[in-house]
Amino acid sequence: MKREIKSLSFIASGGRDAREAARHLASLYGNAAPSEADVIVALGGDGFMLQMLHETMNTNRLVYGMNRGSVGFLMNHYAEENLRERIADAVENIIRPLEMHVVDSEGEIAESLAINEVALFRQSYQACKLRITVDGQQRMEELVCDGVMVATPAGSTAYNLSAHGPILPLDAPLLALTPVSAFRPRRWRGALLPNRSIVEIEVLEPVKRPVNAVADHTETKSVRSVRIAESPTATARILSDPNHTWADRILAEQFMY
Repeated sequence: MKREIKSLSFIASGGRDAREAARHLASLYGNAAPSEADVIVALGGDGFMLQMLHETMNTNRLVYGMNRGSVGFLMNHYAEENLRERIADAVENIIRPLEMHVVDSEGEIAESLAINEVALFRQSYQACKLRITVDGQQRMEELVCDGVMVATPAGSTAYNLSAHGPILPLDAPLLALTPVSAFRPRRWRGALLPNRSIVEIEVLEPVKRPVNAVADHTETKSVRSVRIAESPTATARILSDPNHTWADRILAEQFMY
């Protein structure tokens, strides 16, 4: 069943192409306030789309992106014609982010959401040492590495793929636990975990080998421990063209060589 599209809100990144596209599309279709629009049209690249998904988290608002950035993996192709009809036919995906709970070197607690991944990485020239626990059971007593991440299916083609982690189908009930340049154990390539898993990472030797933690674009420096779990409540809603769905894009990545 087609969704009814009466009003659109065009929001652009800081790029010139994105800003020009927003002005032109607003002249064609009008430009409602984001809080009043049926759909928010994000114009920019992948980073801007992540920003918009974070800003619309738990608002129940739909976001439809068109590429006016660089890579644009999360975005639909840019076209000005029949935009309301395209959006009416678009496929919806509901994204559940990860929750990152961090305790830093001062004992301060911080919490952030990640649509793509939660990543820990070394802060200095020395490799970090980490202890990994999954659902209360220690799985790795000591991992010496440049970093480690927990990635969602939505984020499995981003930093996770660059670190040689597995690509996960968008609807897979899994998380990827992927090391970055593992030194000991040298042959460990990571693990696939059920999406209900709770991953706890303890930083060993935090003074000598300081570690930062990042949830998408939110960074906490000098962490001592990080708890990662899929949010049971937070959601974001993204739309993609039926002939180029987000799920299709992720699947296609598995056959690229």
